[in-house]
Amino acid sequence: MTERRSTFIADLRTVLAQRDFRRLFTTRLISQTGDGIFSAGVGTYVFFNAATFPSPARGAAAFAVLYLPYSLVGPFAGVFIDRWSRRQILVLSALLRSAFVVLTAVLMALGNHSVPLYVAVLLVLGVNRFFLSALSAALPHVVDEDMLVMANSVSPTLGGLMAAIGGVLALGLNAATGDSERGAAITVLVTGGCYVAASLVATTLGRDQLGPAREQAAGRRKLTQELASVTAGLAAGARYLARRRGPAAALAATGGNRLMYGALFLMSILLYRNYFYPSKVTVAEGHFVVLVTVTAVGYGCAALVTPPVTRRLSKAAWIITLLGASALATGALGETFSQVLYLVIGFCLGLAGQGVAICATTILQQEADDDYRGRMFAFYDMTFNLTYVAGAGLSVLVMPATGHSPVLVALVAAGYAVTAIGYRLMMPSSEAQRSSS
Repeated sequence: MTERRSTFIADLRTVLAQRDFRRLFTTRLISQTGDGIFSAGVGTYVFFNAATFPSPARGAAAFAVLYLPYSLVGPFAGVFIDRWSRRQILVLSALLRSAFVVLTAVLMALGNHSVPLYVAVLLVLGVNRFFLSALSAALPHVVDEDMLVMANSVSPTLGGLMAAIGGVLALGLNAATGDSERGAAITVLVTGGCYVAASLVATTLGRDQLGPAREQAAGRRKLTQELASVTAGLAAGARYLARRRGPAAALAATGGNRLMYGALFLMSILLYRNYFYPSKVTVAEGHFVVLVTVTAVGYGCAALVTPPVTRRLSKAAWIITLLGASALATGALGETFSQVLYLVIGFCLGLAGQGVAICATTILQQEADDDYRGRMFAFYDMTFNLTYVAGAGLSVLVMPATGHSPVLVALVAAGYAVTAIGYRLMMPSSEAQRSSS
């Protein structure tokens, strides 16, 4: 563990020596802190609000609003990012998000729980997809080529950490303001301040410094042709994927894992809010934060455990092991509906989920041709989020408002097992032999 930490710190020091990287990196950190606050603020408004009693259907709708924009907008964002000044995208999209955040906060303060609120949230998250994509596209313009791997390791890791910290801060602020609609609105407004600050930092970079080059942007085809090309490219990528059992199996394992996890995560929210502490919203929120924290620890441990394990086992064998362990943990402990044992489940599923993700992304990087690799990751992004939302949506069919559903626990445990078996059957024969040896 010490060796891995020191390597990460060394990478961080190396890239931070680049002045323009520091500016872009600061923009990311401030913005992603706001992202964490916004997501947690919306979540607490829907689930941990003293004035409401959240239902499974409303929870599934909230999941869809929070996660679908990343999948649906993502593949097309690049068309615009390769035509417009990326620095201007960072500056203006952050300001536009802050305006939509204010609209969201006003609707929350008014107690709105219907379509207008969801539209406002969708606008914030849809614009955010352009912001994050522009950050990634801009990175090669602020670090030397031989530092790109380090920069790509450091930026998302610390960005994700800041989002998690923002989420915890939002939960604390929401609890401090009485878990009310007004408190949720105040929490969300803090997000707007983060986005304005990120915009201001982005202005310290040159207008054309982050690309694209003016002559390249001017020489591109018409926008409608570019969008049609993206659609055709995704179709070609799907045909390519159908012929590659290794990447296809990795995506199937990812989708199966996220389908089960989405159902369990929504169930856990409703359990804490409506079953364990139905009349104590603040207490419910505090205990749920503990569950999320333990799950995040498992998530982090996967990054430490997976590399050494996959030096001894194949990535396919580790995916099967993790999915099988998820089935056992869910089946053996889930039916108890014990808060202590649910912390154990949370840790196990956090570790397993991220372990599967690490292996799946590595398989895509290694086994997909470079000409198709970008599209493979577009499919990965869509699979990761769409199946998560689908899991939450399908759970509504069997889950009561309290979240207490032994049937759902049994179905999810069986689902993990079926995903493990299905992945084993989908693998190329050579990889299957390695995983069983």
